[in-house]
Amino acid sequence: MKVIRLREGKDRSLLRRHPWVFHGSIDKGKADPGETVRVESAEGKFLCWASFSPTSMIRVRAWSFDEQERVDEAFFQRKIEAAIALRARMPIASDAVRLIHGEADGLPGLIVDRYGSTLCAQFLSAGTEKWKDVIADLLLAATGLTRLYERSDSGVRTLEGLEPVTGWLRGEGDTAVVISEHEWKLSLDVAEGHKTGYYLDQRDNRKKFADLVRHYGCQSVLNCYSYTGGFSVAALAGGATEVVSVDSSGPALARATAHVELNGFDPAHHTAMDADVNQTLRDMLKQGRSFDAIILDPPKFAPTAAHAERAARAYKDINRLGLKLLKPGGLLFTFSCSGGVGPELFHKIVAGAGLDAYVDGFILDRVGASPDHPQTIYFPEGEYLKGLLILKR
Repeated sequence: MKVIRLREGKDRSLLRRHPWVFHGSIDKGKADPGETVRVESAEGKFLCWASFSPTSMIRVRAWSFDEQERVDEAFFQRKIEAAIALRARMPIASDAVRLIHGEADGLPGLIVDRYGSTLCAQFLSAGTEKWKDVIADLLLAATGLTRLYERSDSGVRTLEGLEPVTGWLRGEGDTAVVISEHEWKLSLDVAEGHKTGYYLDQRDNRKKFADLVRHYGCQSVLNCYSYTGGFSVAALAGGATEVVSVDSSGPALARATAHVELNGFDPAHHTAMDADVNQTLRDMLKQGRSFDAIILDPPKFAPTAAHAERAARAYKDINRLGLKLLKPGGLLFTFSCSGGVGPELFHKIVAGAGLDAYVDGFILDRVGASPDHPQTIYFPEGEYLKGLLILKR
């Protein structure tokens, strides 16, 4: 077993069970991509078993902090079965579930979503790539399913020195899937959609929004960065009669329109706009338009803290415009999925947007990802999705 020795004082994060070690913390030791290594402190004390990635800034990802544990097929079987058992205990109103959520489930670099009878996985680290075939077989055995599609096309793989890979890893067939979520039906394609096909992390927030639209009697709703219209369907389910979905992807908007019809809503109550969100918000202000509720769910503006300043300006601008477009008493449900923007900073950004818009508001709720995307107490980076529900005064 190869040993990775850390520099003096660089063992603190692992002692706190944070699963990452950056390249600058390593004193000596090398290994092949994905190889399991023993990580030790400068004094030679055992810290963890981990996978090694020679090209990544995150050089080491911890598998286990137990010196007696072996990283073998049985190890992955235990981790996978534990993750699936955890989801089985959760009150998830859908047949689409995040089964494995990387570091939170002790499997850094592995994402697995279940869409009905189809699994879709991302192998995003050198360690999970090395164990891919073992993991694939264990996933099918644990779920009783026969189809596993691989969507390892994230840019993270490039940082790991890995090529993008997509296609059927186990089984074959149509990549189009229809899932149920609460009382709605949604369609997706595991081969073409964002991430593994859909944003399961917003499942509970979509249901919350439907209930809010119903409770507050919101008739007009603007859904910005709508993708395939999950929040638009929620708004219509809540009783809205004028829902506008804005996105720069024509295919995503076509699926949003199809979702309206799939769920039996009046197509006249929904408008799909293939347009730039920022420009659309400005145009709507000039036109004197206003809405009872607005969704702002933009893509990742700041993948790391290094991008936070630029991202803050972008978040502030869209939130300023959104607040100005809200009717008095209206609801703004605004999100950030940027890992480089923490909850406190996001709050400050939205507050700054309110000042610039000359409006006041109440924070009715703070939300995050659905519970099948768990966060461990040792890994704050897992809190990537932040949401604020604002009531405009």
